[in-house]
Amino acid sequence: MARWEPMLDEVMRERAPRLLAYARLLTRDDAEAEDVLQDALVRAFSRGRSFPDVDRAEGYVRQAIPSVFIDRYRSQRSLAAAYERLAGRAPASGEERDHAVVLDVRAALAELPPRERACIVLRFYDDLTVPQIAHRLHLAEGSVKRYLSDASSRLAGLLGEEVEWKGESSTVAVVARARKGGR
Repeated sequence: MARWEPMLDEVMRERAPRLLAYARLLTRDDAEAEDVLQDALVRAFSRGRSFPDVDRAEGYVRQAIPSVFIDRYRSQRSLAAAYERLAGRAPASGEERDHAVVLDVRAALAELPPRERACIVLRFYDDLTVPQIAHRLHLAEGSVKRYLSDASSRLAGLLGEEVEWKGESSTVAVVARARKGGR
């Protein structure tokens, strides 16, 4: 048991009702007061501080409560302002939509097994041919084609696209369909 844990237990057992009442003076409701008290306790005890007695520990937590309340208020206000700015924006530009697509593709790539991911990235980002990929990864061309085919199918499932694999030309055509849900 850490040296501060008995003091924390004692503060919670003996002084929690008073500290919670103090936090309620600042906040609007009981749940928020409990959150502020918890954050103040974390702030007071998280660095392993040792307090000589329960009075000093309570005093430190009592000092932390207004700071925590103000920090939380500022954070909530900043978040609300950010939401207002976003709500007031025009519909997403083509560049923002492109960014969303990039994030979707990155997430889908992360779902692929390593060899499939490597083959797809080398093929479509580095624009290498199947023989070049095979040489770079020390694989047979047939294996590279298989990894590309499997990866394309998985990506199609993850991204909601229809895939056409043309093994002869070493290319994969991805045909986009309209997605349900407006994305």
